[in-house]
Amino acid sequence: MALPIEDYALVGDRGTAALIGRDGSVDWLCLPRFDSPACFAALLGDRDNGRWIIAPADAEGVESTRRYVGNSAILETTFTTPTGVLVLRDVMPTHDGRADFVRTVRCSEGSVRVAHEWVVRFDYGLVRPWVTRQEVAGHEVIVATAGPDKLMLHGPRLPRAVDGHHADEFDLAVGESMTFSTTWVRSWHDLPEPVPFDDRIEATRVEHERWALTCTDDIPHGDLVRRSLLTLRLMTHDETGGIVAAPTTSLPEDFGGERNWDYRFCWLRDAALTLESLIGAGYTDEAQSWRDWLLRAVAGDPQDLQIMYGIDGGRQLPERELDHLAGYAGSRPVRIGNGAVDQRQTDVLGEVMIALEDARKGGLEETPQSWALQRVLVDELATHWDEPDHGIWEIRGPLRHFTHSRVMVWVAFDRAVKAVEEHGFDGPVDHWRTLRDRVHAEVLERGYDAERGTFTQHYDTRELDASLLNIPLVGFLPGDDARVLGTIRAIEEDLMHDGLLHRYRTQTGVDGLEGGEHAFLACSFWLVSAYVAAGRRDDAHALMDRLCALANDVGLLSEEYDAVAGRMAGNFPQAFSHLTLVQAALALR
Repeated sequence: MALPIEDYALVGDRGTAALIGRDGSVDWLCLPRFDSPACFAALLGDRDNGRWIIAPADAEGVESTRRYVGNSAILETTFTTPTGVLVLRDVMPTHDGRADFVRTVRCSEGSVRVAHEWVVRFDYGLVRPWVTRQEVAGHEVIVATAGPDKLMLHGPRLPRAVDGHHADEFDLAVGESMTFSTTWVRSWHDLPEPVPFDDRIEATRVEHERWALTCTDDIPHGDLVRRSLLTLRLMTHDETGGIVAAPTTSLPEDFGGERNWDYRFCWLRDAALTLESLIGAGYTDEAQSWRDWLLRAVAGDPQDLQIMYGIDGGRQLPERELDHLAGYAGSRPVRIGNGAVDQRQTDVLGEVMIALEDARKGGLEETPQSWALQRVLVDELATHWDEPDHGIWEIRGPLRHFTHSRVMVWVAFDRAVKAVEEHGFDGPVDHWRTLRDRVHAEVLERGYDAERGTFTQHYDTRELDASLLNIPLVGFLPGDDARVLGTIRAIEEDLMHDGLLHRYRTQTGVDGLEGGEHAFLACSFWLVSAYVAAGRRDDAHALMDRLCALANDVGLLSEEYDAVAGRMAGNFPQAFSHLTLVQAALALR
């Protein structure tokens, strides 16, 4: 049984990332990329689906605390036992072309008996590899091989095979330590030579700390904002510039239910919003890498624009179910790939145009190619903007005229107009301006319930949607407009439960799925920003404090939060939660 979601922490090398429990177990790791098949998949099954644990051998009476080392992604877990104190350091060194996971265990007080278990199962815990002991450059190593993958375990004391698991126990006295590493290579490549790690780990720490210095200290909840930015960076692929929505798949929005999705891909919306947060916090260099990724990903016929892509810009993300995994907390199916790739979500281009406008304002020089791409995409939108879509929440029910989608269509035309008027780019500005005004008028006429004084989820309902909080945030209406104030009030009445917002009322069946879900954290962070726009700063600060208190002990947030049970839900850590936290903090600054 996997730990509660909040009991995990993230380490990564900006190519992939691992979830490590407070019990010292690596329960999720895909190598060499975020979207590769997992080799440790206990998170969605059990130990027989793969894990790597280093921890006190006797768990009785053990307490564990965790921290990141400064402003880095180096994790330290401290186990306090009846006989001594054990410190476990986990890190994935960066910028050296290798895929290494390094774990150092050190006894800082007394003596501790340590358990070490290395269970590799490729292809999401399904394939048991062929495991051998070999010698590389005078070092004994354990090698696990299956299909295209090969993992090498190196260390001063290697575990022995026991019933398909490699396990060992040993004693450490005060001052003693051991370092183990797991390295991935293609199965047809020679084994890499084990290398010293101290210099590489220190270089990784220094690089992380240097990057974090850009973040301003003059911001509410500055430490959590900085950790959120570091987390977003960990979910950005260093080589391609693609930003994944989360490093996990199928962590449930509804425990025991079917709302389990694969988020290890690059949504244009999430990536654009991440970029906005980074630029707002002073990180303009990332804009160049992301824009280059965007140009590659969407190159081709603008009619073929997708809402999401693979890390490398790949378009084929077929969804399938893994029947061999029991699912987190029995939540099935476990899915890989994402069928929403084929959906129409008209709001996406609006978010992209905001991000590119912010990049221009942040000093990123526009190129003829990048503006030509934007112009073509806006022109394509002009031909079908009035068609129904699946909306921001990837509704798997009938297509609708979602109000938020229409607002973001207005944003796309508005930012295109500004690019011409304020930056001097070439384009059919009169046509875009006419469409912008037409969309604005339509939303006010068809997306607004005058009787209740609120905007609605879509044109054919009186139901609400928390995405409507973006209306003042994107400039569609002022934050103190009576229609915005009415919408905030109605959303508080209908969608707030236990002090947190839900996305919409699932009871209406609008999304075509069984079961319900928990509060969606990004929506509550939107409410913080909407409060600021409406002049309700005291309410904004109070809600921000409450939301930040939901982060786990190392500053990470999942997608949703079960306020009744006091636990996290959904994929973890979630870029959407962290980027909206940053945006809310910037609004409060």
